[in-house]
Amino acid sequence: MAEEVTVVATAKIKSGLEEDALAILRGVIEDIHGEEGCVKYTLHRSQNEPGSIAIVERWRSQEDLDKHFKEPHMAPYAKAIEMLSEPPHILFCEQLEIGDPVKGSL
Repeated sequence: MAEEVTVVATAKIKSGLEEDALAILRGVIEDIHGEEGCVKYTLHRSQNEPGSIAIVERWRSQEDLDKHFKEPHMAPYAKAIEMLSEPPHILFCEQLEIGDPVKGSL
C-alpha cells in the first residue's frame, strides 16, 4: 500500500493583495477537495504575521499528489504565486506516529 504524503506550504502575500490571493485559493480548494486521493487540504491565515498563509495537505499517495499538480483547476494558482513577496516554502513530509493517535495526526 502506498504511503500517505503530507505537504506543509507557507507563503507571504504582497501587501494589499491578500484578499485577491485568498479569493483565488478559495476558488480552487473546492475542486481540490473533490480530487481522487485528497485526504485533507486546509488553508490557514496567520494571526501574528500579516499576509502570511499556510496550506496543510494530506494525500493518499505520492502518485495522487503528482496528479494533483497537473489538474486543470490548478491553473489559477499561477496567478496567486505572482502575488507572493517571495517563493513559497514547501515541505513534503511523512507523519511520525507519536502520542495519541487521534490528536497526533492530521
